Amino acid sequence: MLWTILVVLLILWLLGFTTAAVGNLIHLLLVIALVVLVLQLLSGRRGV
Repeated sequence: MLWTILVVLLILWLLGFTTAAVGNLIHLLLVIALVVLVLQLLSGRRGV
């Protein structure tokens, strides 16, 4: 589930370079997703 969200956010982030209006929001969401990923990896729990 988390990997799916990260892939979608990564695609939206790449599209954000072409659409400047939504670019800032997408960058913010990507940073949040990366923080969540790091926290999940550090906690050692694996989701299904």
